[in-house]
Amino acid sequence: MDKKRLPFILILLTLFWLSCSPSSDAVEGTAAQSGIVDLRILETTDLHASLVNYDYYQTKVDNRIGLVKTATLIHEARNEVKNSLLFDDGDHLKGNPLGEYLARIRGIRKGKIHPVYRAFNYLQYDAIAIGNHEFNYGLDFLKAALKGLNMPVLNANVYSVKKNKPYFTPYVILKRKVVDRSGAQHELKIGVIGFMPTQILKWDKANLEGKVIAKPIVETAKEYVPMIKAEGADIIIALAHTGISSEPYIPDTENAVYYLTKIPEIDAILAGHSHSVFPGPVFKTIANTNMERGQINGKPVVMAGAFGNHLGIIDLQLSITEGKWKVLNSTSLTRPIVDENGKSVVRTNKGLYKLVKPEHEETVDFIKKLGL
Repeated sequence: MDKKRLPFILILLTLFWLSCSPSSDAVEGTAAQSGIVDLRILETTDLHASLVNYDYYQTKVDNRIGLVKTATLIHEARNEVKNSLLFDDGDHLKGNPLGEYLARIRGIRKGKIHPVYRAFNYLQYDAIAIGNHEFNYGLDFLKAALKGLNMPVLNANVYSVKKNKPYFTPYVILKRKVVDRSGAQHELKIGVIGFMPTQILKWDKANLEGKVIAKPIVETAKEYVPMIKAEGADIIIALAHTGISSEPYIPDTENAVYYLTKIPEIDAILAGHSHSVFPGPVFKTIANTNMERGQINGKPVVMAGAFGNHLGIIDLQLSITEGKWKVLNSTSLTRPIVDENGKSVVRTNKGLYKLVKPEHEETVDFIKKLGL
């Protein structure tokens, strides 16, 4: 090699190396994002068997309702993020003629799956809660329907009288692989627990008396949440089929969300039961509420209306340091399926519609035969 050309070659190699090496700013930026995980939690609640965008009472399409519409929002919300979970907060089996027809006329045929639960399997829910209206058709019907589900069914405060144990699985710890902002993978253990109002013993006395009892929501949460934490949960989500009120606390309150937010170990609450939307103007007078961030007492809360008219979203920003997780920030919001004028803003999910179409058409035909 020509010795005169050697310095020139060395300079070129140095320049090439510098151009390929990450800058100190880039390295610091990557380090800053390492261990930061964005987790999106999605909620449906109080569907009341509204699978299809159809009003059975007026026998016409109604784009203001229907899981076939909400499903489009679910897919969009999932596609926007790397890490997400989907839950239903209860009251999904009863509430319209389709639910009545399936329970009181056709029943659950052997080997068949209730279309609500077929829809949940199709959309790959991570877990669901039991709401008070799930008892309206009796425990035998509910048990038969639940056999078709592919995900955990949760409630912690309804107990079997005979066994003196929770009637359902009280909680579950979901193990999920999540990706942080730098692309690194972590295992996140998510504790999920379900609750419902104690008033079921009055509302469904004929179906439940002597079979189950219901314990106060907040007291049950205080019993179980430390157990979930002790079993290794990194974060805890409450599927709280109960409303929001800051009225003075009583153990049998029907609306316990406000007081669940005061339990330190609970990181996020999915609310329901009252068919309202949170964050929203209905709750603007609730103490210690941040409507812009969707927080109560500093905790993220969401309530996604009813009949599939909204999708609830909680976005958590988590950090992991030496194996321990911490919630850094949170934002809650809802997305509607129609605009303020009632005009549809999402398309029907064709795959889900096809899946539930047989029972929908059976119900429509049955109504026509009755001459209604």
